[in-house]
Amino acid sequence: MAPSAAVSKRDDGPSTSEDFDLEKTAEEAKSLIEKVIRDVGKKSATRQLLFGSASGWATGFIMMKLGKAAAFTVGSGILALQIANSSGYININWDKLTRGVERVAEQVEDSTSTKKQGLLKKVGRFVDKKLDKAEDLLRKKERKAKRWFNRISGDEDEFVFEEIHVFLASYLIGLVIGISCGIVAR
Repeated sequence: MAPSAAVSKRDDGPSTSEDFDLEKTAEEAKSLIEKVIRDVGKKSATRQLLFGSASGWATGFIMMKLGKAAAFTVGSGILALQIANSSGYININWDKLTRGVERVAEQVEDSTSTKKQGLLKKVGRFVDKKLDKAEDLLRKKERKAKRWFNRISGDEDEFVFEEIHVFLASYLIGLVIGISCGIVAR
């Protein structure tokens, strides 16, 4: 018998968690989404309206169906626990549970009430400073304020309607319609 030669082994099985890179997958998904949006923006307005409204409707409808399923699951779990309690399978000490919840609620309220006052003062000062700056800019010249706003928003010129805006508007309208259909449909 001749000695066997070294055979290279190729692993065609499923990848392990060591092979999976979440950051790489996220980057690929982001680049795919950007490519699709760029490509949609180059299509005609009719196609953008159709594609935007259809994808928005589907997204809204699926969101509502998943939300209903989650609410049904949580409600069924609570109902099952109550039935098990009343049947004697489990025993819930409601007094102890109520005391624990009240204790946690008091701790949360105490910690947020002191922070809330300081936070409100900081937010008030921040907003006042920003409003003063905006007021000064508006007083100087309206044109200068517009240029300042456009610089902050990333636009060098006034708002320019682009083809992708048709898709985005129709997507949002389709999303609202899909959510409303998801609420109404049983």
